[in-house]
Amino acid sequence: MASALIKTVAAAALIMGFGLSACNPTLRTHGYVPTEKDKPQEIEPGADTKATVLARLGNPSTTGTFEQETWYYMSSVRQRLAYLRPITEERQITAVVFNDDGQVQAVAEYGLEDGRIVNFVGRETPTRGRELSVLEQIFGTIGRLPTDSLTGNRQTPGGGGGPGSGR
Repeated sequence: MASALIKTVAAAALIMGFGLSACNPTLRTHGYVPTEKDKPQEIEPGADTKATVLARLGNPSTTGTFEQETWYYMSSVRQRLAYLRPITEERQITAVVFNDDGQVQAVAEYGLEDGRIVNFVGRETPTRGRELSVLEQIFGTIGRLPTDSLTGNRQTPGGGGGPGSGR
């Protein structure tokens, strides 16, 4: 009797342990992770060049779309709790702007508070033409069979002989 009680209590404790461990948030770091030695904030405008930035920080996360002389180093920390949507807890973006000579012109820091929410428009652009119904798509080719495939006078691409070419 005491053995069954111990097994029941142990099983309940084990199940509760698994249930509570599922409630612990999981933190994940994405993107550029700076080291203690080389941080993007330590880049000096006028003193550093593309080569020194590349040697210290490595390849950028992305470059500017319209201004190719801007490098971005991005990192974020996201928290995920069980089945819920992940939440971005921290975001750090460092923009390094170079002049035409390849020297650092400016360094800018952006955080999560600098971000903006963008609403996407779900409309579709109409196209010209008409839409076919399912029946029109199925039965639309009846009576439109190419006659040259029935007579055996097929022309193969490139004009070479082949099966069914009649040569």
